[in-house]
Amino acid sequence: MYNLLTIGDAVVDNHIILDEAEVECNVDKKTCRLCLDYAAKVPVSESFQNIGGNAVNTAIGASKLGLNTAILTDLGKDANGKTVISELKKYGVDTKLIKLNPKNETRFAIVLNYKGERTILSSHKKKVYSWPTILPKTDWIYYTSLSDGFETLQKNLFAHLKKHPTVRLVYNPGSFQLKNSLSSVLETIKKSDILIVNLQEAETILNTTLQKEKSMATIIHKLLALGAKEVVITDAEKGAYAGSVEEVWYMPSFPVQVIAKTGAGDAFSSGYISARQYDHDIADALLWGIANSCSVISSFGSHAKLLEKGNITNYIKKHSEIQPKKIA
Repeated sequence: MYNLLTIGDAVVDNHIILDEAEVECNVDKKTCRLCLDYAAKVPVSESFQNIGGNAVNTAIGASKLGLNTAILTDLGKDANGKTVISELKKYGVDTKLIKLNPKNETRFAIVLNYKGERTILSSHKKKVYSWPTILPKTDWIYYTSLSDGFETLQKNLFAHLKKHPTVRLVYNPGSFQLKNSLSSVLETIKKSDILIVNLQEAETILNTTLQKEKSMATIIHKLLALGAKEVVITDAEKGAYAGSVEEVWYMPSFPVQVIAKTGAGDAFSSGYISARQYDHDIADALLWGIANSCSVISSFGSHAKLLEKGNITNYIKKHSEIQPKKIA
């Protein structure tokens, strides 16, 4: 039996650390562009490759925190697919539910790292997704980013949840679903025990803005009204919010030096879900999520600084002056 089964695309991330670039922003500083010299040789200080994708990163993060994890995904019969399976096994993630399909191409991405931020060039080709004849028992399912062609898999997921009502669903909608199939996102939210999104995704789902709604608590209650039992919203360096119909909490980020933000959201998700699996309340789950994400952004790569069950408490104690606050 698994504690956590993640469902989503796996990606091979090719990281490039830029030496020379420019960032141009609008007056409001909300819209910025990374600019490189056109038709030039742009110097880089370092490059490296690792596996990624929300489902992969969250499975690895939860495994390091002591959960028995597995991932359900489809890969191509290519070198990248073999790399994904090999690396997942190193982190103790069960790969038995991964299917290699010659009709698919394993997704890849180019991650441009510059001054603590990352710009991702990501592939999103249509894929053929499969569903196992028998899905092993699991406490949680974490359903996240998929490519074009996800509808059949989602239908099978819904049928499984109906047949196994004790399985708890965590939903973290991917960019493709949000952009191309908002109706399926809304349908999945209705079935979710926990919805995890960032602020921009929350605004997209509700077709509103934080400025208009005045408070994050209002946005959380509107997402709860869509059917989710618990809602988590991350807000970059400002921290994260989480709540149910009974209460809403805010957790600031820890003051750490930001080296690279790739994988920060997934590290948060794995910390939050793991805490809930260990029967911690919402406030403590926010602490675990923030701790894991702040640790990850202090290094390049999505996995190098993921916390383990044995040291996450010590990491939190180092920042004991920063605690979650009930805001509603």
